[in-house]
Amino acid sequence: MNLGALLWLMALQVAGAVISHFLVPALPGPIIGMVLLVLGLAFLGEVPESLQRTASALLGYLPLLLVVPASGIMLSHDRLLADWLPIALALVGSLLVAVPFCGWLLQWLIRRQESRQ
Repeated sequence: MNLGALLWLMALQVAGAVISHFLVPALPGPIIGMVLLVLGLAFLGEVPESLQRTASALLGYLPLLLVVPASGIMLSHDRLLADWLPIALALVGSLLVAVPFCGWLLQWLIRRQESRQ
């Protein structure tokens, strides 16, 4: 794991948190940081090797991030049962939007890649 790449990831997350706090409170800071990361990588045109190694190492710890939401679900099951209909509608609605969008995006990226070759 490269310390410089890890510091860049942390700096982008902090920048996202600052932007969220002062300019766009409706968006979470980590999301803004990810958008900054994507924009930076698009500007570079490639993922630096050090960042790729660091991200691969961090992916091994991704399941640990799911412990908190899972425990929240287990502890507030009565609240989930009380509001099951809005939750189900939100999940189904987001699925109906996300799946076609991802399919369209994949097809667009494939056509773009084929046109470059």
